[in-house]
Amino acid sequence: MSNWSDTRNLHPPENDLKTVFLDRDGVLNRKMPEGEYVTRWDQFELLPGVPEAIAALNQRGLRVIVVSNQRGVALGLYTRADVDFIHNQLQQQLAESGAHVDKFYFCPHDKNECNCRKPLPGLFEQARADFPEIEPSACVIFGDSLSDIEFGKNLGLKTIFIKSKTENPKAGASTASMIADFTVSTLPEAVSCIFDTV
Repeated sequence: MSNWSDTRNLHPPENDLKTVFLDRDGVLNRKMPEGEYVTRWDQFELLPGVPEAIAALNQRGLRVIVVSNQRGVALGLYTRADVDFIHNQLQQQLAESGAHVDKFYFCPHDKNECNCRKPLPGLFEQARADFPEIEPSACVIFGDSLSDIEFGKNLGLKTIFIKSKTENPKAGASTASMIADFTVSTLPEAVSCIFDTV
């Protein structure tokens, strides 16, 4: 496992990295308690430093893609349209800081129903269909769960685990931290991990 303190001499050269995949809940916005979901925009609380971190990625010319499991759709708690609305609102908020996400992809299915629920590769395949130039070796994923890190490992992406600050971390967090290429505490730290600047 690599920690934030030892990544400054290990970050990849700028020209190696082309695409950054981001998980949503717990990476961009405050995650709801386990078993609860962000169902409306007024529940969406952007984490500190996120707009600036995404703007830094944009300024480097990197493609920024959000890939998110949204099982609450399958559970009937909210709709695909609700997710799209939240993402549209998020884009507007990011724009105020000169930042943007190039594309959002999400899995609306329940467990064992599809090929797009992380760690399965479907969301990556959707992204590659839209951006055929995407190469796994030139990608990184920032995520806060084991499924995010397994998603990246299975596809050959670089992986950065964003460790939860909660007292009761999600199951699999220790494993995710051990197998990820790097472990940090926030999205701004993850961006600094690859570029030494935010």
